[in-house]
Amino acid sequence: MSRTNHHGKDRRIRVRGVRRPTDLRRLARALIELEYSRAQAEAEAEVEHQKQTKAKRGQRQRKEPGA
Repeated sequence: MSRTNHHGKDRRIRVRGVRRPTDLRRLARALIELEYSRAQAEAEAEVEHQKQTKAKRGQRQRKEPGA
């Protein structure tokens, strides 16, 4: 739908909404928080992987050869 309605000589521009400027500080905080949580999740996954790797190594050493 056009924003300008033509009714003879009378022209009126209708605005549906006003866009607010981007709050860069708020955006920056959100991006920093997102990166922090991603790094934290990655570190937790790395620790979990290390635990699983150590457990598997321990199980292999416990098994007797030829059994």
